[in-house]
Amino acid sequence: MELTLNIGFGELVGFLNRLPANQIEKIKHEFPEHYIAEKAKAEISSFQKFILDGPVMSDEQYANYNRQREHTIAWRID
Repeated sequence: MELTLNIGFGELVGFLNRLPANQIEKIKHEFPEHYIAEKAKAEISSFQKFILDGPVMSDEQYANYNRQREHTIAWRID
């Protein structure tokens, strides 16, 4: 038998706040620090995905960019 609940984060926090202290302590032990850190590391935010999916310069484009940058810096100094 499987039960699926669709509740929001606020409702979940409300339920947890109503639990006795010993049950809250049991829940805390179910999710050790390293588990939370690993799970957070594995999840990518929409902004991170946007950045990772962005355009990337080729080596030739990067070399050209650096040459143009050097010329611009030299022009500004003169």
